Formats: sequence, structure tokens, C-alpha cells
Amino acid sequence: MTFPSRNAAEDLLQDAARLNPGPWVAHSRHVAQAARQIAAQHPALDSERAYVLGLLHDIGRRTGPNRDRHILDGYDFLCALEHFDAARIALTHSFVLPGLETLQGNWDGTAEEWQRLGQLVAAAAQTEEDRLIQLCDLLALPEGFCTVQERLVDVALRYSVRPGTPDKWRAQLALKADFDRACGLNIYRLLPGLCGRLLA
Repeated sequence: MTFPSRNAAEDLLQDAARLNPGPWVAHSRHVAQAARQIAAQHPALDSERAYVLGLLHDIGRRTGPNRDRHILDGYDFLCALEHFDAARIALTHSFVLPGLETLQGNWDGTAEEWQRLGQLVAAAAQTEEDRLIQLCDLLALPEGFCTVQERLVDVALRYSVRPGTPDKWRAQLALKADFDRACGLNIYRLLPGLCGRLLA
């Protein structure tokens, strides 16, 4: 089966949380919730699929503590289960712009794994589901929903910035604008508690 059921995805996340507990688990749950809310408003997306894909996008952290190697670990883990759609999302969720140079952290795998990751990312055919999870990854902190700008600062403070970071930020902000247009509203309105916090 190329796509796990919601119950199976919940079980996978709970098992991963036992292996490597941490704030990434709550972040994943918020990504899933954001993905479900936005997909329900989007004319071409399925909210149940979106929830599952959001829940599993960081599943490679089950092998952690790790950094960007979780991208490859998640892809391999889900491919081994034959959940190929979810595996693709685990691979692409960090690549609003394709290319390994857009990663902000220091690579914590081997040189061979780095080369393989680059080949896989280059070959991945991204869909609107990939773009949705990329967006929702930007809308979720472990504590709850956030603006894209808040998330960009969060990532920069943890991983620093690189010469290509401004281009990545422009692409991430454009991604949010694209989904605003597709959904016919500011998607922040779909995230419980976010608008109230921004207006407080």
C-alpha cells in the first residue's frame, strides 16, 4: 500500500516517539492538523491524506537525535513499508527549492548518503501535496501554530543561515501566498488560535 491509514500513521508516530522522544512529535501533530485544515479548503487536495502525510513528514527522526539526515532516514523507513507517497513527502518536505544547498543545517550523515539524497531530491516529482506539507512545516512549532515568518526565525536561530537562505525565504513566503490564492482566503484563518494571538 503506497499510503498508510490514519490509524497506522498514528501507530508509526507513537512508536517513533518512544524511540526518540522530543518536541518534533508535537510539531508533527501540528503539521498534520494544519495540513488537514488547509486541504479541506483547497479545491484539489484531500484532507485525510494531508493529515497522514503531515503526521509522517518527520518520521525519520525516529533514528535520532539527528539533523537533516532525518530526511533520508524517513524516506528509507517508509519505502521499506511500501508507503511510497508518504516516503516522497518525507524526502521533499525540506525542499521548497530543490537542491541540497538550500538546507540550513550541517549534514550529519555520510558523504555517500549526501550524494544519494541529492539524487533522490533531484528525481522527485513534487505535487501539490508536497507543497502543502512544505507549507505546513512552516506553520507549526511544537507549542502550536505560527506564522511563516516566525518559523523562519525559529529555524535560523537553531541552524544559522547560508548564502542562499534569502532565496529560500522568498520561495517559502511565495508558497504561502499561492495557497492563500488557491484556498480563497488567508490560510492563517484556518489555524485555530493563530489569528486571535496575532490580533491580541
